Amino acid sequence: MMEGSVAAPVDRPIAAEELGRVVEEVLAATPVIDIHTHLFAPEFGGFGLWGIDELLTYHYLEAELFRFSPIPPEQYFALDKTRQADLIWKTLFVENTPVSEAARGVVAVLSALGLDPRARTLSPIREFFQAQSLPAYLPRVLDLAGVSAVVMTNDPLDETETEWWNRGIQPDPRFHAALRLDRILNDWSAHCGRLAAKGYAVEADAGGSTLAEVRRFVTDWAVRMKPVYLAVSLPDTFRFPAADVRTKLLAGAILPACRDLKVPISLMIGVRRQVNPALRLAGDAAGKADLLALETLCREFPENRFLVSVLSRENQHELCVYARKFANLMPFGCWWFLNNPSIVEEITRERLEMLGASFIPQHSDARILEQVIYKWRNTRRTIGPLLAQSYRLLAQDGRAVTRDDVCRDVTRLFRANFERFTEG
Repeated sequence: MMEGSVAAPVDRPIAAEELGRVVEEVLAATPVIDIHTHLFAPEFGGFGLWGIDELLTYHYLEAELFRFSPIPPEQYFALDKTRQADLIWKTLFVENTPVSEAARGVVAVLSALGLDPRARTLSPIREFFQAQSLPAYLPRVLDLAGVSAVVMTNDPLDETETEWWNRGIQPDPRFHAALRLDRILNDWSAHCGRLAAKGYAVEADAGGSTLAEVRRFVTDWAVRMKPVYLAVSLPDTFRFPAADVRTKLLAGAILPACRDLKVPISLMIGVRRQVNPALRLAGDAAGKADLLALETLCREFPENRFLVSVLSRENQHELCVYARKFANLMPFGCWWFLNNPSIVEEITRERLEMLGASFIPQHSDARILEQVIYKWRNTRRTIGPLLAQSYRLLAQDGRAVTRDDVCRDVTRLFRANFERFTEG
């Protein structure tokens, strides 16, 4: 060592009583990649949702409203958004204590922004949001959430959205595209005509040149959007292989396109759509899926990579087992109805025990910009103690943990696993 130089600090083992604090510090300092949202970059104009009226009329809170209020859905949906938000605020936040996860999330957002969550009316809160300029407000929200990048959900068959893409916009570099395939894979008969009208020679039974043309359509839009993955939300009744059009399209067009584009496909499995249509977006539910379909896909298509989230609590252990068998499978997130601390804790502990740090623990699924604040706050608060306890057990078994270990694990879980898995 040269004279006058200072020895590098040794990364010493962390004492058991300090593990919780260290993990909390590292989580707070590590910006996350939010790998699945329904947010939009500012370049999409008013297509993205933000502000108090959007927060309050989110379908999670609408479902709660109908449990506390006698108002029938048809009467509620006939109101304009301002009156809907006023009703939800009065019912869930003034007349009742907002203890549910979704309601408490709104309280957390307001508090983080310096607003009064006990306000009797929304007037002062609306004044704050009306005074915001999105270009200046967006970085503040992402900073409060500790998020460095988000992945959008982009549908090439949504005419309103595609108008923006057709203008040649270049989204904010913090926002990455994900090319959504739901209309193609889940409702082909209703949408194949849309592709035909755009010049693609497709047929309702997926015959003729349909598979090549769907592959061309997806590739054309991938060139335009530059997605980090392709994605589809699938019902609990999903089977593969099956004697249906979805199997033909998935095996003959979508998976080959993914291989050519060198991107994964995200499968979100277990949705039961519109069990109560009167509730609109709030009317969907969850069902246990048969994951033999996933086993077949991972085995028969080893060159493809599958990002997978399952909506049923009952499917979680099976997903972990398959992840131990197939390196081309990446479990991610606690999705939708699972995004509650008690269930996130259970699922994440199981994944840590079975997979180490080789999964992606969470995504926000945010539809309204400010939701990233409370969803990532809750994620850190729930997962931090789980990591700390895992490290305590490891130390008790003879292998002490250092801050470098913690930094490496947190970076992998919240950033690097996704980056590695989506690299072409």
